[in-house]
Amino acid sequence: MSKITFAQRIRKIRDYMTGDEEVPIMYVHAIMAIVGSVSVLMILEFGELPMSNVQHSLLVLIEKACVIVVIAYVVSRLKVFSDVLDGKFTLKNQAILILIFGAISIFGTYSGVDVFGAMANVRDLGPMVAGLIGGPIIGLGAGLIGGLYRLSLGGFTAIPCAISTILSGLLAGLIFIINKRRFVGIFWAVVFAVLMESLHMLITLAIARPYSQALAVVEELTVPMIVSNAIGVFIFAFIISNLLREKETEKERDLYFDELERKKHELKVASKIQKSFLPEKLPVIPGFDVAALNIPAHEVGGDFYDFIPISQEKVGVVIADVAGDSFPASLLMALSQTIIRGEAKQQDPPSLMKYLNNLISVDIGPDMLIKILYGELNIKKGCFTYVNAAHLPPLLFRNSTKELEELFKGTKSLGRMGEIELEEHEVKMENGDVLLFYTDGLIEALDNSDGSGEELLREIIHQDHHLSPSQMIENIKSKALKSEMNPDDLILAILKANMP
Repeated sequence: MSKITFAQRIRKIRDYMTGDEEVPIMYVHAIMAIVGSVSVLMILEFGELPMSNVQHSLLVLIEKACVIVVIAYVVSRLKVFSDVLDGKFTLKNQAILILIFGAISIFGTYSGVDVFGAMANVRDLGPMVAGLIGGPIIGLGAGLIGGLYRLSLGGFTAIPCAISTILSGLLAGLIFIINKRRFVGIFWAVVFAVLMESLHMLITLAIARPYSQALAVVEELTVPMIVSNAIGVFIFAFIISNLLREKETEKERDLYFDELERKKHELKVASKIQKSFLPEKLPVIPGFDVAALNIPAHEVGGDFYDFIPISQEKVGVVIADVAGDSFPASLLMALSQTIIRGEAKQQDPPSLMKYLNNLISVDIGPDMLIKILYGELNIKKGCFTYVNAAHLPPLLFRNSTKELEELFKGTKSLGRMGEIELEEHEVKMENGDVLLFYTDGLIEALDNSDGSGEELLREIIHQDHHLSPSQMIENIKSKALKSEMNPDDLILAILKANMP
């Protein structure tokens, strides 16, 4: 077993002092309170400091309040206490808290200071806190325990003190009810404690006899009892407020994670739905080899492609990039693709794009648009007739000349205007020619320190044009996915003429 070094011990103490762990910091607080109490007791015992009766009583009551605060901190971590703060009231937890706060009230009496035959104490602290957190039943129960115990001790102030203790718990409970069964907070808890102890003094003057002795007691005890009980309630309220804040933070955290899990589930479902719109299997096109790659940047994306059988002689080819947030973009992608599939057999490319634009431009927001290329491949003639609505132009590698051509790129995207006219273009493919469709996510993925993604893509096509489309895609994919970060949706589709 390795020996713990002095530096490790220092670091461990430092970690405890940061308060990151609840139990160690509770011990630190308890030790500090006990040390403070012992110090006060030593001063009082040996008389090292000259003080008046009021100062003496105040110091003793504060010392007792510190001990109660240590007890309070421990009590605040009990499950029954936590349940009551959560509004979960049962006979069991109410009975336990009545006994606990009743015992705290008895301790407040037991540890009091005799002044002219009366007890200077923090007896009312337990019932006040009990009522403020648990309502009139818990407050009254704790007050009865503390009040009856004080009554049993006798003395000319026994009756007013017992009445005050019972009232402190009952009135605190009524405040809890008035505040819609919630803790009133630190400020109002302290105000209540000050007012309650002031009422305590008035009850003593009204009931205790002889009046002259009662007046002398009140003159000596008013300041010590108000200050000490207010300090005790303040610290107790501070502990409760922290606990409520912890609970609120924990609740918000749980809600956040629940919402996060819900959104993850929804995105998974949306991703499955979106994938169902993409071709599960690429069609067999006589005289052409075809391969495609789709890598969304998120669970759902706005890029899509499709090969749509129109007739025995024609196949529709579409590639699009829907600009906007991923989830709305995916919905617009699904809508657009459904419209294109449904109308491809009835309308030529310019008419179909105009029809699509008229449908979507009314409903989509200003931040969304579709960059799309759609065309028809005539299998017998080897001609590709297309329109381009601001999408990246396809690249056509001519096998006969070994040159790379860039097809037409339009400037008008769909969704920005109600009426749109797109110019139709045609290109004829010969045997061995390669036609490559892609979105800007591919260029971004290929970008590196050696050059731009577009330059690298052109080099790959020149080098690999003799390969099959699937082999070309694998080579491009290996270079595009060197980094795990994929900033944008990536789509790549390749047609290669393989005519007899």
